[in-house]
Amino acid sequence: MKPSMLDTDILSEFLRGNPKVIAKVDEHLKEYGYINLSIITYYEILNGLLYKDARKQLTRFEEFVSFNKVIPLTMPMAKMAAVIQADLRIKGTEIGHTDTLIAGISITSELQLITNNTDHFKRIKGLEIANWTK
Repeated sequence: MKPSMLDTDILSEFLRGNPKVIAKVDEHLKEYGYINLSIITYYEILNGLLYKDARKQLTRFEEFVSFNKVIPLTMPMAKMAAVIQADLRIKGTEIGHTDTLIAGISITSELQLITNNTDHFKRIKGLEIANWTK
């Protein structure tokens, strides 16, 4: 298993109790001791839970985060994301700013991105992806 970072959709599946995702997260935790997620994913999940006023889920999410690693956005990561976004815009295959930020963080951190949104992320050169829902 490679060092990995969870995309927002995979972390949502984990929090909803998807057994395939839970098994893969457990496998990763046994090997590395923690799971990586980007500050963008942290923001997206937190925003959704606050909007829904899902207090029980919010507590569970914050507990999960406290035992794992949230990767901050740095200038090199933002630059990588900008290069990706510009390249996709030129090709007419944009995927959205939050996804390009997540990709920039993943590439710069040399982490495999775990996502169920493979159609978007497979457009990005140099980004290694896997899907833990399959």
